Amino acid sequence: MYLPKTFENFSKKYPAIVENYDKLGRICRDAGPLDNKSQDLIKLGIAIGVNSRGAVMSAVRKALASQATEDEIRHTILLSITTTGFPNMIAAMGWAQEVLDKQD
Repeated sequence: MYLPKTFENFSKKYPAIVENYDKLGRICRDAGPLDNKSQDLIKLGIAIGVNSRGAVMSAVRKALASQATEDEIRHTILLSITTTGFPNMIAAMGWAQEVLDKQD
């Protein structure tokens, strides 16, 4: 899976932080009944809410890996319009499309 160079550099400099951060993520994922695809689509919604290009793109890649369809990803993004507003939603749609275009 694609990792930004900044994250790769951070991982080399602070491996213990990354290891424990990853562990926390696994613990949180295992703490409830949601399947991986649902979790990844929810995380996409959260990424849209904080208006983070990198997080949206990462969440789209993870959602695809957990068998989410392009339509499910786009629907998740559309749902954000009433909570985060049109500008955030349209930005997220563009960021997601960048990832989806690389899948074709």
